[in-house]
Amino acid sequence: MTTHVLDTAAGKPAAGIAVRLESGGVEIARGHTDDDGRIRDLGPDALEPGVYRLVFDTGAYLGPDAFFPEVTVSFRVVDGARHHHVPVLLSPFSYSTYRGS
Repeated sequence: MTTHVLDTAAGKPAAGIAVRLESGGVEIARGHTDDDGRIRDLGPDALEPGVYRLVFDTGAYLGPDAFFPEVTVSFRVVDGARHHHVPVLLSPFSYSTYRGS
């Protein structure tokens, strides 16, 4: 499992964002985005089929007046052996995500 966050308003990677990987309300892994806005290895080598959530602490990055203090991305794993990459494009008043490669 990998992720990255790009700050589209600033045009740069979003470094230092805390991210949690959860399933069924249980935390599986946590990490922080590096200087390139990436977490290159989050969680186990393979994920069991099921529904997972990535929770991004965007409030700490955007500041105390952040409109989105947290971004949660829920996704379904069908093939746990396949690599999963879920990026987030972030700005002060919007965010988007997609299935990455």
